[in-house]
Amino acid sequence: MSRAVDLCDALARLAPVLPAFEPGHVWLAGAGPGSLGCLTLDVVAALAAADAVVYDALVDPGTLRAAAGAELHFVGKRRGAPSTPQDTINALMIELAGEGARVLRLKGGDPNVFGRGGEEALALARAGVPFRVLPGVTAAFGALADARIPATRRGVSKALILATGHAAGTPDDLDWPALARTGQPIVIYMGLAAIGRIAAALMSGGLPAETPAAVIASATTPDERVLVADLGSIAARVATEGIRAPALIVVGAIVALREELLALARSEAPA
Repeated sequence: MSRAVDLCDALARLAPVLPAFEPGHVWLAGAGPGSLGCLTLDVVAALAAADAVVYDALVDPGTLRAAAGAELHFVGKRRGAPSTPQDTINALMIELAGEGARVLRLKGGDPNVFGRGGEEALALARAGVPFRVLPGVTAAFGALADARIPATRRGVSKALILATGHAAGTPDDLDWPALARTGQPIVIYMGLAAIGRIAAALMSGGLPAETPAAVIASATTPDERVLVADLGSIAARVATEGIRAPALIVVGAIVALREELLALARSEAPA
């Protein structure tokens, strides 16, 4: 029996009770960090039922195969490239719902973790459009797991900070030195273009240049790249090795656990 048949049988045995996707409703859904294996059953079912899918640039195109017959509306945003304004995206969802469509707003990762899901939910609510949120595997946890970096570990960290680097170097920037002084690991979204400024700011807050750091690009996909260095050299290494977005930056002691885990796996591999 093939693995595909095994999977179909397993899903049939689960017989999940899934919510009904009603006409005129909008569901804000997370597609996970990239791999199709990170899709939830709720999201797959919503794709199958949707009349229209409004999707972002970080959604694997293969995901859309589950939405056979649906209208596809690409509204992806990429730094430095022409992007669909958020107001236009909001208006499109409201218009499609007003026409009686079942609208799936599909985002990479989780819609409510640096995905503007809250803004879109407010726009829908203010327009009187019924909505729900289908959570996804957020990029930070998917990337860390795939890179063999534990998100938390007793005795190593007491918290995990998720931050955005999108505003680095602007008046709206975070207080990076204050984050550094917590001594806790930091996972930074949308910070690759400003990695040098961010690293310098963290070191000005007291983190040693030797602090373990990593950049995980295209996490969970066949194009995934994991670069490990220290905080003092990570920006130069990114430039030298040509790492490109989408990528997450990880700073803190949890990064050092990756090499320990990989070394143990190599030592136990058959000769």
